[in-house]
Amino acid sequence: MKIISVLDYGCGNIRSVIRMLEKAGASANRVSTPEEVREAQALVLPGVGAFDHGMGALMERGLDRALNDAVNNHAVPVLGICLGMQLMCRGSEEGRLPGLGWFDAQATRFPDPGLTRLPVPHMGWNTLRITKQNALLSADESDQRFYFVHSYRIQCNDPGDVVATCEYGDDFVAAFSKANLFGAQFHPEKSHRFGLAMMRRFVEWVHAAA
Repeated sequence: MKIISVLDYGCGNIRSVIRMLEKAGASANRVSTPEEVREAQALVLPGVGAFDHGMGALMERGLDRALNDAVNNHAVPVLGICLGMQLMCRGSEEGRLPGLGWFDAQATRFPDPGLTRLPVPHMGWNTLRITKQNALLSADESDQRFYFVHSYRIQCNDPGDVVATCEYGDDFVAAFSKANLFGAQFHPEKSHRFGLAMMRRFVEWVHAAA
């Protein structure tokens, strides 16, 4: 069985992600060094907080280079969660640092609450609309609800990367995927049965990867 490594770079609740992976049937561990990332068979990049704080933490530890090596040279499966998904993009309006650039996408702030009457951050349960067949989210199951906490949303330049959207004032990208990469703006580790079902599919996806 492959081990799924959860990256600890000081910006996420690592324990809850590991517990959900184990509940989904995975063997999971915590990693925090470039050497451990380069040896990983599969990775979860979690994250909460500001974009530059997260990206800066990766860069200070040399984890950005190790992640790029794992993804670009070894096709290691990676799941990005919340801030982790945003770090997969080219950048964010929230900060000045470049992202990992795995997706041609940008994180932009939700409109001012004075314009939409919707509070920011977008916090709580919301329903996904699956837009494309993918490995982690079932297109056959309706009313899939996940837990969100975020003030910035993804805008993809390549619509083919988008696999799920969600409505908050208007539609935004809730999940994207390509090749060995998957990003979720929501928190599957906080999303009860739908989150568990997604994590089980992630475990299956990892074990099916070459």
